[in-house]
Amino acid sequence: MLFFLFWHWGTISCWKIEMFDVFASTACPAFLTFTNAAYLAGVTVELPCYCKPQEVQSVVWFFQKRGSTDTRVLSDHQGNRLLDTSHIPQSSDLHSRFTIRLFSLLIFRVGPADSGLYICGSTNGDFFFGYDLDVQEAQTVTLTQRSAGEAVEPLLSFETYLYQVFTSFQPWSVCDRCGVPGEQVRVGLCYVRSRFLHVRYRQPNQTAASCGSGALPRAFQTQMSSRTGARLEIKSCQVTCEFVSDSLPVPVPVLFLNHPADRDLVLECPGARPNTAVAWDHGSKPIYRSEHLPGGNSSTPPPRLWIDTGHHLVFQPTKAQDSGVYYCWLEGHRAAEIHLLVYSHLGRGQSLLSHPDFPAAVQTVLKSYAAMTALFCLLLFCRAGIKHLTEDATHSD
Repeated sequence: MLFFLFWHWGTISCWKIEMFDVFASTACPAFLTFTNAAYLAGVTVELPCYCKPQEVQSVVWFFQKRGSTDTRVLSDHQGNRLLDTSHIPQSSDLHSRFTIRLFSLLIFRVGPADSGLYICGSTNGDFFFGYDLDVQEAQTVTLTQRSAGEAVEPLLSFETYLYQVFTSFQPWSVCDRCGVPGEQVRVGLCYVRSRFLHVRYRQPNQTAASCGSGALPRAFQTQMSSRTGARLEIKSCQVTCEFVSDSLPVPVPVLFLNHPADRDLVLECPGARPNTAVAWDHGSKPIYRSEHLPGGNSSTPPPRLWIDTGHHLVFQPTKAQDSGVYYCWLEGHRAAEIHLLVYSHLGRGQSLLSHPDFPAAVQTVLKSYAAMTALFCLLLFCRAGIKHLTEDATHSD
């Protein structure tokens, strides 16, 4: 026991020394600059605070919305709030979708409205490190048959004398399932290459920034406003599962969730990151992105169930038939099993008499009452008959 305590204390001490050594070796810039960070809408973004004085034990994150001069304080000067991401709507306020863990800011299900400047600082108003966050929505979703071995090339959108706009693609993800047909995705974000970027928003010798970055002059942003956007490409795939003969199958966590019907629901796969391959199954039936594309065709209504660009399974709204077991895959392997129960409820503004099951419920209650009344009367008659027969037998004697 003592050995374990000494070992555990030594491990914690080493971790603290290592953590402080990282901040001691990284000096904060004397002139605050902003690191450009571009993401696709819907993902969970982590912004680490890479530098701070060693005496600072907790950090405060500040936010300045794009185009605004007002700086908002995100944290309560204590920071370590944990959120249940299954209850986070994408349209909710930023204050309900972030948490601070080990000085890093995590923002759940980011949207274009979250774009702006994020600054890691202290309660005294000191600024240590800054980000220029650009959240882009996928303007184009493409089903492609391209080979997974091709090079990741920038797709040129248009070019002028002052700047060049292009789409920078990430590598194709791995196949999101194994043993059954799956899908691969890759994300292309919009970038601008120019010699006229603001020096405060770029690193030395860097001549490119994302299309929504503050590094772009306003004249550039006005010209590109209707001609830029992120791209999402999807293609089918199938790979075999890799099995290790000497090891047993790793059990996946089992989660249980109850949710009222006719309400929106967002399911998140535990451990999912922006660049990981995520897939969803309803029981044994795969849910493919290519078959559930929101906004793909203006003539058809949007699907009620789809996988958003942040790998979340979205129900808008839930129905009773959605109850069942859902599986999520991470990097081609099952990662979680979610048991979902969708139950009926009386919504706000809905009376008891207007509920669709009210007539059937009343009929069932009346039938039960009639049956109990008949049984009660039958017992009374039987008791009276037995009493009458007993009295007759007594008088005869």
